[in-house]
Amino acid sequence: MQADDTLPRDGQSILELAARSMFHLFSSISQGMFLVDRTGRIVWLNEGYKRFLPLLGFASADQVVGHMVEDVVPNTQMRRVLETGEPILIDLLTNRAGTFVVSRIPLRDEQTGELIGAIGIVLFDHPETTLQPLISKFALLQRDLDDARRELASQRRTKYTLASFVGGSAAAVEVKRQARRAALSSSPVLLLGETGTGKELLAHAIHAASARASAPLVSINIAAVPDTLLEAEFFGVAPGAYTGADRKGRDGKFKLADGGTLFLDEIGDMPLSLQPKLLRALQEGEIEPLGSNKVIAFDARVIAATSRDLASLVREGKFREDLYYRLNVLPIRVPPLRERRADIPALVEVLAEDMALRSGSAPPELGADAMALLAAQHWRGNIRELRNVMEQAAMRSDSHRIEVGHLQEVLRESGVKQIAPAAMPVESLPVAAPSRVLRPLAQQVAELERHAIDAALAATGGNKLAAAKLLGISRAKLYERLGVPDFQALSENKTLKIA
Repeated sequence: MQADDTLPRDGQSILELAARSMFHLFSSISQGMFLVDRTGRIVWLNEGYKRFLPLLGFASADQVVGHMVEDVVPNTQMRRVLETGEPILIDLLTNRAGTFVVSRIPLRDEQTGELIGAIGIVLFDHPETTLQPLISKFALLQRDLDDARRELASQRRTKYTLASFVGGSAAAVEVKRQARRAALSSSPVLLLGETGTGKELLAHAIHAASARASAPLVSINIAAVPDTLLEAEFFGVAPGAYTGADRKGRDGKFKLADGGTLFLDEIGDMPLSLQPKLLRALQEGEIEPLGSNKVIAFDARVIAATSRDLASLVREGKFREDLYYRLNVLPIRVPPLRERRADIPALVEVLAEDMALRSGSAPPELGADAMALLAAQHWRGNIRELRNVMEQAAMRSDSHRIEVGHLQEVLRESGVKQIAPAAMPVESLPVAAPSRVLRPLAQQVAELERHAIDAALAATGGNKLAAAKLLGISRAKLYERLGVPDFQALSENKTLKIA
């Protein structure tokens, strides 16, 4: 202890006596105590500490004194005290000798204040009994913290993969091809498409297929956050940035997505005033929390999505052109459901299975006539609307079978002014009950294709060119599926001679 010359001599003597007394007191009442010098060598240990030596693999104090503390006491933090000069007043130490509550205090020269060593004190050698109330409370808090971390991790784990994007049509296959290509890059991705087409699913799938899959995927729906709160949501808040702000501060979405992927849903709704800050963050890889002058670097891959026409917004001055070009590096257009009607049977099956899992009942069945009716509709709300119609129709049915009448009733009530007529069904086909289908797969696929073609022809009034466009196939492929020659194509072939 450093002498204090401002005290009278008798006061100084009392301090010295107190220091010696405290040393002897701790030596006698503690479970064990030892001293190390500046280099970390053990120079002394009391009788209490000697009883731990056999548990640490030593027969006597002679085998310990003069040796480095790390070679004697596994997992010790004494070296940290010697390097920093800061005490560790309360700590839990666990090694092969047991679990202990310990204290580590640096020792300094009285005259110079130079660090000359440290003292290690074993306060309790059986904390599980002596500190049971405190340990129980700590264990409970630790469990709560672990549960919260697991819940947060599950929320930020990808929910979907590319296999979750259901469909084998040309349009669906092309979307998945572009998504796989995007997953190999770290450049920004811009998902374009109507609401309900599966843009969020694709964002999850791209992240899951990328090199960042083990890192978090953090999402923010810009349209769902008030403009006044968006900056804090994006960039975080410094401690005490404004009245009512958290004293510890709060990380923004960019920081939370560090090392992973940041999904910006409905980017077209971003306020014009905040767009320059977003552009700077994307260009520089740095953010500045609200109320802070400190710049924080981040590394997050950005995937943006919008159901709005960004190019038109740029022309109208409602979206910054430079930000548009920054985001529009890997654009992927997600087609509406009406452009991939051939996928509707597969989508209906998946949706029916999901409905069954959620309700705990058997999946609903649809006949071919009901399937043809679904395939013929416009679906302005896309897959989200299809799910809603199926769920409502299933609730109105007294059995597990959804009939055409149920679907027509729901469509009328949902505001569909003109329900497209369905093609004549070939036979009743159960959906979402694969265990009941005993026919060859090729036959089932051919039937589904024919149903989709019939529905497309019905929706276009028999116009084969328009039907082919709806199905995402060429006119020649449509004629091939119908089993008739394409006479128009033959007549346009100049090298073909017709007898």
